Amino acid sequence: MLSRRLLRATAFYGTALTVVTLLILYLTAGSEFYETVKTRAKGHYDTVSSAIDEKLSQMSNSRTGDSSSQPGLENAPEFIPTTKSTEIINKLMERLEKPLYDDGIDSRQILRKNKETYASVLRTKIDEPNVDNLVKAGSDEAGTAKATFLCLVRNEDLDGIIKSIQTLQETFNNEFNYPYTFLNDDEFTEEFKKGILNALPAKASVRFGKIEDSDWEMPAWIDIGDYQKKMEALDEQGVGHAKQLSYHNMCRYYSKNFHHHPMLRDYKFAWRVEPGVSFYCQIDYDVFKFMEMNNKVYGFTLNLYDNPLTVETLWPTVMEFVREHPDYLHENGAFEWLKENGQKPDNYNGANGYSTCHFWTNFEITNLDFLRSQLYQDYVDFLDQRGGFYYERWGDAPVRSIALALFADKDSIHWFRDIGYSHMPYTNCPKRDEEKYRAQCVPGKFVPWGNLEAENCQATWIKYVMSEDQMDLY
Repeated sequence: MLSRRLLRATAFYGTALTVVTLLILYLTAGSEFYETVKTRAKGHYDTVSSAIDEKLSQMSNSRTGDSSSQPGLENAPEFIPTTKSTEIINKLMERLEKPLYDDGIDSRQILRKNKETYASVLRTKIDEPNVDNLVKAGSDEAGTAKATFLCLVRNEDLDGIIKSIQTLQETFNNEFNYPYTFLNDDEFTEEFKKGILNALPAKASVRFGKIEDSDWEMPAWIDIGDYQKKMEALDEQGVGHAKQLSYHNMCRYYSKNFHHHPMLRDYKFAWRVEPGVSFYCQIDYDVFKFMEMNNKVYGFTLNLYDNPLTVETLWPTVMEFVREHPDYLHENGAFEWLKENGQKPDNYNGANGYSTCHFWTNFEITNLDFLRSQLYQDYVDFLDQRGGFYYERWGDAPVRSIALALFADKDSIHWFRDIGYSHMPYTNCPKRDEEKYRAQCVPGKFVPWGNLEAENCQATWIKYVMSEDQMDLY
């Protein structure tokens, strides 16, 4: 406060001195000299005033936690690529061109071993992350991260999203009071807003926003006839949502634009919440502060294979981008996860060298600085110009997952195995103390139906990506 008053006082007395000086000059030196000095003085004052206003703005931002106008937010230091030697680039590219397993592998044997690995980890009793800086409920720092829950929904999703946020409140947010941000490609109805507000505590902070048409709609340069023809073909092959334009728009928006929405400008972290999901275990620590204080870029619970028909040209397109920007690659990337070809070799072949493993983004906690970085924006702009969000059915999940595996430190990607979570038909169910459960799930049970067990990519992440330190976090 003292600094603010001092700056304003300096501006006031400086102005007063200037006025007195100009008056003396006018009376003693004549009007022509007076006009010259006045013009120069005004320019100097404008410069000083502008500098003072900028300084005051920075002081205000540091007090309120507003990062939207702070320099560097759009390209945080940890996401600025480093120049690499030719030798290092060649080694990284070699890893991206080589499948994880040699020819002649037995996919059934790999699936059996992977199921054992996954079940063994999930059936080992755990509690919270073993770090010294956990922020617990009720502490002064609890609820202080620049974070929000993000719900991209439509008015007709009201019942499903109420179910989701109620279980989230019961297991976590009643103790931490983080705000909710609801986005829609249409205007929210009063009925929807009232339903959400009635479902949340009176103290809850809730905002409703509309997505700009220019960010949501199919871009004008997409050939509609070509799009319709290709989606007809995918639909005939049984690809879900192929002919649903809004689904294509959603995948593109979540890949390219959501992190730039004005309502998210002041946030560093966003926890995505979708209709019809369930949270099973009590979470007694601040998840956002855990992400912030332990340098995590991304948090997930489930990781699956995708349908290779939807991403047939995604990996070749990504590799084109990587060859143009090899310095963007992270030396500690999760490359083996992308190149896994053992459990579902047909996926790897159908996707032209990509495992199709991806984080299931209906649960994701994202450091938005990563998505706002020049590195990520260059990547997603490159993909967007190829039209695969419409000419195929590239999803935001594989697009984001590939970016994270290539460009982020794999140790900054965190598997929240302590968070019980389900989005039918898949579940992340850890073994916790019974009092931690709010509903029943079976530890280690990924899916109710055996024929879907092969859709689980998590064992590859455990074996080839997680370091000992990551495994020891629980």
